[in-house]
Amino acid sequence: MKDRPALIFIVDDDDAVRNSIRLLMKSLGLATRPLSTAQEFLSTYDPQQPGCLILDVRMPGMSGLELQQQLNMRGAIIPVIFITGHGDVPMAVEAMQQGAFDFLQKPFRDQDLIERVQRALAKDQSNRAELSEQAKVRERFESLTPREREVLALVTSGKPNKVMAADLNVSQRTVEIHRARVMEKMHASSLAQLVRMMMDLEELPGSVG
Repeated sequence: MKDRPALIFIVDDDDAVRNSIRLLMKSLGLATRPLSTAQEFLSTYDPQQPGCLILDVRMPGMSGLELQQQLNMRGAIIPVIFITGHGDVPMAVEAMQQGAFDFLQKPFRDQDLIERVQRALAKDQSNRAELSEQAKVRERFESLTPREREVLALVTSGKPNKVMAADLNVSQRTVEIHRARVMEKMHASSLAQLVRMMMDLEELPGSVG
């Protein structure tokens, strides 16, 4: 099957911002899908669609951060580039900690956004190539110890380290060590990628869980 062309999603409640980014991406020959709300993106997004997401942090209804959290829990590996207004930099830093690809503060130069989009598309391509190697993913999963598999199940269900520690009756530090080991053994660079791996494994014959 031929690879689908990349699509640049632009989610911002400001019509002028959406339109200017759309025209900029068009000038590069890139297809776009401008959307005005996070909910609209979430209800129509296909995880198999390559591309990247340009996302405003602060929006009415579901915020950019809340959308990112939803995408993480769905295992959506699309790179997210946040655009932030003045005073939203702490939110952007939090977004980076949650696995966002990058962020830009408004007003930004066209070239800065272009460079980030090009890097994000390259990252998306490499992520998808990695995730397509399902046999390797299964092999990595089978290398986990029983306790690491327990931690993996809790991590991918969205539980924080403190709750996992209580569930497993171990210290939070022990959980952190197991979690880091799981990420390393599974070759996962983010929680979303780990969730996606497990979702892919569950669709295979003789699946986990």
